[in-house]
Amino acid sequence: MRTSTDPSAATAERYRQFAAVEATGLSACYEEWARGVAGDPAAVALIDHLPPAKRQPNLVFTSARFLGAPVSPYPAFADWLGEHWHEVEGVALTHATQTNEAGRCAVLLPALAALAGQVRAGGAPLALIEVGASAGLCLHPDRYSYRYATPTGERMLHPVGGPSPVVLDCMVTGPAPIPERMPAVIWRAGIDLNPLSVTRQADVDWLDALIWPEHDDRRARLRAAVAVARRHPAEIVQGDLNEQVGALVGRARAETPAGTMIVVFHTAVLLYLDPEAQARFAAHMRRLPVRWLSNEAQGVVPGVLEKLVRVPAVSSDFVLALDGDPIAFTQPHGRSIRWF
Repeated sequence: MRTSTDPSAATAERYRQFAAVEATGLSACYEEWARGVAGDPAAVALIDHLPPAKRQPNLVFTSARFLGAPVSPYPAFADWLGEHWHEVEGVALTHATQTNEAGRCAVLLPALAALAGQVRAGGAPLALIEVGASAGLCLHPDRYSYRYATPTGERMLHPVGGPSPVVLDCMVTGPAPIPERMPAVIWRAGIDLNPLSVTRQADVDWLDALIWPEHDDRRARLRAAVAVARRHPAEIVQGDLNEQVGALVGRARAETPAGTMIVVFHTAVLLYLDPEAQARFAAHMRRLPVRWLSNEAQGVVPGVLEKLVRVPAVSSDFVLALDGDPIAFTQPHGRSIRWF
């Protein structure tokens, strides 16, 4: 199935796919805008001035909102886009979709805690490597507070030092336990083609624009997570994930005590790679001495879709997988997790 990030697909089809699969149920504004573009030859003609990789709906819409496009019905947006196309084109050509949603840590944390063995007493310390790290907000899962809503009641989990200004809410179904304490993260670093910095306001403004219009809770959470990351800077290496991940794993092994578990993780990243690069990355993960935690759209991680034995609740659900084996469906921004 082609996706909105597939540069080989026709522009109108990419926008129809974005509306039907990615925006539906998550953003009424973006769903309407995407359906509008798909049926509007004039808008498609403008967007086709961009290179194919830059025509993706999320990038074009974010570029427009970064420049002040108001949340409005599609006809008004189409008029605005026509009047401001040259500015939108300039932003799209110089930026990338690098959504840095700290909320996704809520679906990663139980798996990280289980890997560390700290669902029970004791356990191994973790070294975290995030590929496609953006500004690194997901490299701090042990520094956020969590509120898990389960069928038996609400469970809170706080960092070792006490409650965090960042509180992540997540609905949980299925058998996996909620950890009783945080895993010990003793080393962390990321990789990104174009790292963003929490100390540069222009980068933070871009991260803000990447949040979809109706998601005010995510916008407030971004500001709080940026403040946490500014207090605890994490190194983000610039470069291609396939070219950098081996060296970063080597550094983690050299710079941490024996017995440290190295976890390479990513969320909503591999869909931006072509199939050959996806396959190369999966091969790296099988070869390197790491545990591999992926949280990606269905059909993105090689081999995962074929192992699914359950049907997702909605088409936009991500699949959380450990070492290539699916273990849960997750809401794309970390709002819920359904364990297998």
